[in-house]
Amino acid sequence: MFVGGAVFVFLVVAAAALFVGFGGRSVEIDFTEETRGETGEIGALRGEECAGGGGRPYAVMLAEDGVARPLSGIASADIVIEMPVLTRGINRMMGLYQCVHPTEIGSVRSARHDFIPLAAGFDAIFAHWGGSGFALDKLNNGVIDNIDALPNPLSAFWRKSGIRAPHNGFTSWDRLVRSAEGLGYRTAKHEFSGYVRKEKVLGDVDGILRIAYPAVVSYEYNSENGTYLRYRSNLKERDALTQKQVEADIVAVLYASSRQLNLDYNDVDIEGEGLLALYQEGREIAGTWAKDPGDIRSPLLFLDDAGEPIPLVPGTLWIQVVEPGTAVTWDTLDT
Repeated sequence: MFVGGAVFVFLVVAAAALFVGFGGRSVEIDFTEETRGETGEIGALRGEECAGGGGRPYAVMLAEDGVARPLSGIASADIVIEMPVLTRGINRMMGLYQCVHPTEIGSVRSARHDFIPLAAGFDAIFAHWGGSGFALDKLNNGVIDNIDALPNPLSAFWRKSGIRAPHNGFTSWDRLVRSAEGLGYRTAKHEFSGYVRKEKVLGDVDGILRIAYPAVVSYEYNSENGTYLRYRSNLKERDALTQKQVEADIVAVLYASSRQLNLDYNDVDIEGEGLLALYQEGREIAGTWAKDPGDIRSPLLFLDDAGEPIPLVPGTLWIQVVEPGTAVTWDTLDT
């Protein structure tokens, strides 16, 4: 039932940037722009043509603490997954990178076990700074190729001066590639074939999507360019590399129950199926999400009421995992 997407051409403008820094040493780095590749194969995560389209993506665990804002490279991610790591409490994010190659990604944080099957479903190499015991048990058993900042193979990560630990951990696309190759991981040819795609049609009206996490997340749909501008705690979500506000082409809200394992960690039912509200082109689409619990590498699916894949527009996707009962509202605005 799951099929690959159609071909959409996307020309990415190149922009160069340099960096320095080795191992765990603190260094000052001036990043102003991200590195963008030239055109190439279709990137399965975006459904657009890009330089990294033929290679495996990297899934990087990212902080959501207010002190870590603005995050570096967050606007470059093809897909971002946001999920509570404490039930009805603190969230964490995981950015997946394939098409755009940032010169700096961070603040990098520790692994949580619920993100691992999601990363595996996208055939990603999982990058993190240590992790919970639940996550490390899985990673130490080799369930997914991963790069851990604690052993820091081939200086894949560095700590940046002027930022308080643990929020000062960073990596970059080039460092992740170098480390993955040194570890002998497969870096070419991705196994995730992509989503069914459709041509984007601009919506007729503007609107606001609100998600009542403890730190409220909202998206403001702009019908002129067909994207959703992201806000967190009523502040614009900006990228530290460009200072531009983060935009999404698609927002998918997944309802998944969770329970506390102890005072520090929870367990989210992110495998199986649940209700879905998907937003694109200024419209709300009700359906279900599904991921085969018997196969960690199974893709995360977005299905309509008939059980068929929902065609997605090309571009960036933000996946918002919420506890059932969380208030999620979509309000259109008069223009």
